[in-house]
Amino acid sequence: MNFELNQEQQQLADSVKRMIEKDYDFETRKKVVASAQGHSPAAWATFAELGLLGLPLSEESGGFGGGAVDLIAIMEAIGTGLVLEPYLSTVGLAGRLIDRHGSPAMKAAVLPAVVDGRCKLALAHYEPGGRFSNTAVALPAWREGNGHVIQGGKVAVIDAPLADKLLVSARTSGKAGDAGGISLFLVDAKAPGVSMKTYRTQDSLRGAEVGFDKVALSADSLVGTEGQGLALLEEALDFAGALLCAEAVGAMKYACDTTLEYLKTRKQFGQNIGAFQALQHRMVDMCISTEQARSITYLACAKVGPDTPAAERSRTVAAARVKVADACRHVGQEAIQLHGGMGMTLEMKVSHTFKRLTMISQAFGDADYHLERFTAAA
Repeated sequence: MNFELNQEQQQLADSVKRMIEKDYDFETRKKVVASAQGHSPAAWATFAELGLLGLPLSEESGGFGGGAVDLIAIMEAIGTGLVLEPYLSTVGLAGRLIDRHGSPAMKAAVLPAVVDGRCKLALAHYEPGGRFSNTAVALPAWREGNGHVIQGGKVAVIDAPLADKLLVSARTSGKAGDAGGISLFLVDAKAPGVSMKTYRTQDSLRGAEVGFDKVALSADSLVGTEGQGLALLEEALDFAGALLCAEAVGAMKYACDTTLEYLKTRKQFGQNIGAFQALQHRMVDMCISTEQARSITYLACAKVGPDTPAAERSRTVAAARVKVADACRHVGQEAIQLHGGMGMTLEMKVSHTFKRLTMISQAFGDADYHLERFTAAA
């Protein structure tokens, strides 16, 4: 497989890297974290100007029709800079799902606003006690007139406080655990009956527990076919999972680079600590883990395209998530340990990188969950 970026991909990657280095450095990020909004409207507008918000969306929706491979460099840059913007939620997950399965009216109303930065999205899928199971959807949706009404709650909805619209999974038939009967609805985040208990996650993103109190939805709110939303969800989460791997690679690359620089400059016993062979071996192991994660990330991103059978896609992404989760733990812990006590301080970016790597390894399922998926797909 060719790991080299083509000319257009490299130019876009360089533009994003320059933007993050110039306008989204660590000091700027700390101000964004402390702000009431929790993200940078200026950075989001720049994303729109660079065309990043339309990259994986179809040309009919105002995008560029890119795939996961086209997004690898973007996600790596986001991981390196610890960018807080809801890019994955809006573009790589909910926006792409609407682009592929929404009605023409829904796509016309939502996606142009996504592309130019006026609309942000979030996926509200997980429920209390459901762990990472995609079939553990109990929130009921029943017909009323030409539309539906939903009642219940969702937990761990990342980027919900920033979102203008929520993509909500609900059960229109059957019971929790059934593969059939799951439907997807697009809900206005400020609709009557929608409430949020917001919080800041360990890695400084914004999340919420979202409540739906008899929220009335029009017939145009349904995404895809009623009762057949599970396959759409699984495909979208695999695509997003592959992109998360790419973000993790970017964060691990930063952890390796900053740790190597520290070993070259920190002196102990009259010499740089990087001269000690034991630390050199640990540094090499970190780089090997990062490169292994990069390789399987490229494979996963290549396998989440529309031409890959669902079983092969699921198995490949599950394998990538397991390998990348192990690499996140290894690289993150080693970066902290090789920095010594300084690595734990909030003033050091490497401590925040470790937090982000830890949260990435848990998003959309931890290593144990994806290991079970991998063996089930064998």
